This record gives sequence, C-alpha cells and structure tokens, in this order.
Amino acid sequence: MRAMSDVLTRINDASLSRLAQGLTGSEVLKIAGEVRALIASGRKVANLTVGDFAPSEFRIPRKLESLITEALAAGHTNYPPSDGTLELRRAVIEFYRDDLSLTYPLESTLIAGGARPIIYAAFAALVDPGDEVIYPTPSWNNNHYTYLSGGKPVELVVGRETNFMPTADMLRPHIRTARLIAVCTPLNPTGTVMARSEVEAIARLVVEENERRAASGERALFLLWDQIYWMLTFGENRHWAPPQVVPESASYTIFVDGISKAFAATGLRVGWTIAPPLVTARMRDIIGHMGAWAPKAEQLAVAAFLARKDDIAAYHEEMIREVRLRLDALYDGIMAMKHEGLPVDAIEPQGAIYLSVRFGLIDRFGTNEAIRRFLLERAGFAVVPFQAFGTKTEDGWFRLSAGAVSVRDCEEGLARVREALKTA
Repeated sequence: MRAMSDVLTRINDASLSRLAQGLTGSEVLKIAGEVRALIASGRKVANLTVGDFAPSEFRIPRKLESLITEALAAGHTNYPPSDGTLELRRAVIEFYRDDLSLTYPLESTLIAGGARPIIYAAFAALVDPGDEVIYPTPSWNNNHYTYLSGGKPVELVVGRETNFMPTADMLRPHIRTARLIAVCTPLNPTGTVMARSEVEAIARLVVEENERRAASGERALFLLWDQIYWMLTFGENRHWAPPQVVPESASYTIFVDGISKAFAATGLRVGWTIAPPLVTARMRDIIGHMGAWAPKAEQLAVAAFLARKDDIAAYHEEMIREVRLRLDALYDGIMAMKHEGLPVDAIEPQGAIYLSVRFGLIDRFGTNEAIRRFLLERAGFAVVPFQAFGTKTEDGWFRLSAGAVSVRDCEEGLARVREALKTA
C-alpha cells in the first residue's frame, strides 16, 4: 500500500487559489519559530522578536483572571452574540466615554476574537478589488491585509525624520483616489507615538476630503485607527485619537482596540471596534461567517474588569514601570555602545513594547537579514528587521520587543552584542 505521505503530495501550488499562491506568511512568526528552535537546542538567546508577553514576566491582572474563572464556573461556555455580549459592548462604550471623552451609541461597538478579525473585517467591509489603501512602511501587516482584500497598496515610506509616522502632507497627494488610510499609534514596529498636531491635521484632511466627496456623490474615505497600544505611552508622550481633536472625523474613523497589549492578555482573544454603525453591522456579519468571536466567559470578565478603574490604574502603574525598565535597559545599552564608537543608534522609548534600533552594518553585511543572522548566531540576540513590516530598503533598522524578556536578559544580550560588534 502506498504511504499516505505519497498520496498527500500529489497536488502542487497550481491546485490552490491565486490568492493562496500569492500570499506571504507572517515574517515575524517565521523568525520567532527559528528562535524557539535555537533556544530548544540549548542556546542562550535574548528573544526580542514576537510582540507578546511571557507570563513569567507579565501576568494578566489578577482580578481579570479571577473574573474569568468565575464566569467559566458559572457555565458561560456557549456561543456569545455575534456582535459581542451586551455587557462588554456597554462596558467598552463607557470605557471610551470615561477615558477618551468619546460618546458613541451602542450600535457602534463590535466585539471579536482579538484585533486581527477586526482589521480583516474592516478591510473586507470597505475595500473592493483595486481600491487604494494608504499606509506607512514600516507598519504591521497592512501590506498583507491589503493583499487579502484585493486592494491596491499606496505605501508611504516613513523614517526617523517624521518619527516613523505618516503626515498629512504625505497623505494629501494620494487621498483623492483612496478608499482607506491605515494608521497605528503607538506604532508597531517602532514604538513611536503620533503627536496631537499631526492627528488633528490628518483628521481634518479626511473630513475635508469627505465633504468634497459628499458633494460629488463619491464613496467615503475611511480612516482605520489601530490604537491597540494606546494605554502604553511613556513620559510626556500621550495618545490621541482623531475624534478627540476633530469630532466630525468620527463619521469616518474605525477603531482597532482590545485587551491584548494593555493587559498582557494576548491569548485571551478579546478585541473590539468602535465605528459608524453601518460599518460595524457589516463587519459583524463578516466576523459571524468566520466565527471569530471572543469567548463568552472572557467577554463577561472583561466587561466587569473595565469598570474597575482603581484595579486598572494599579496594574498599569506596575506594567508600564516594568516595560520601561526593559526598554530603557535596551536603549541605554545601545546608546552606551554608540558613545563607544560602535555602529548603533536607537530612538528613545515613547510607547508600546518596542524599541527601534539601527545597526549600521549594511556596508559590512549587505542586507538586514544578514545582520539579523549575525546578531542571532554570534550574540544570541534575536531581533526583527523592518522588512518584516513592509520596508523595502536595506537600512539597518530593527524592532526589539521587550514583553518576553527580563531586564537581565536584555543586559546579558547587549553584552554579547557589544563583543560581537567589536569583532564584526
């Protein structure tokens, strides 16, 4: 009898859809898998790759954990409503009202199994094949979601001179024919935060363009506002959302949000959007066909937890302090090397769990990928090049993620990097 493995290999790529044939898997997850294998082999590695939290370093809030246990014990293991439990939808509305001074109707809210289904559903609800989607590079997965929706990418190359953020001036030449602008702040991968003045300028640009379109009967231009890291900002940096500074922009803003980053709860899979009700209704139906709902017990627990302001404040005080300790250790270590004359540089931490670091080794190694492998193999220092976030140029910029390492891991990894760079 022929082995099953022989039977299963009869098909080739031509048997798949054109979408599947052209799809690129997650570059970050590919690198993370390589790093896990290296660690399993016994190598000492500072794993600064995946934007996740190690429970040994960052636990979810204890009260949230107990609320989930209580909800499971009460038997809440059945399907939730397709747009989320009423309790959580109301809690999200109240949370935005209290913390962001934004008032929305209940119909604007939709709950899903994390932020990814929200992003996918927003693209699916708004972008037809050939529609233009504007987004900066580097930025997380906008290139992939544009591909999945059949959209036409309009990539804005951003750099240190704009804090790795798109500006209204950069957007202006492209908005006449665009369908969607995708923005993330604080930004994955850079950890940079958009200034209030730029948020306002972009929001006014979108409102003005939509006023023009309304007069001519054209379809609206929407703004996908990914603020999954908005509760994690440092120092004088503060997060702003378009409707906070230009209320009229609420008609065109689709929020991407959830608990994954703010509460180190990436595996609980509770995300949400607040958007114009017509959009959330279509997104609900798309997610309903996917079955990408957040578990009911977690939804009920999060609803109760969001009302506990003192618990949230206490948790964030400790969490932000610990994230800053790691990011500052990385930043200070990189800058100390720079002062020694080694070819490195970094942007001071502003938000999220990321640090942007530049290794000036392109002349020596030729590509970011070669630099990444050098750092991993010679220094046990695992990082992600900006190419994983859509960047096309070989410029030496990398993302360092601090959620799954200790301060000691950072310091020991930096010591190995210093020795490796001295002999590079």
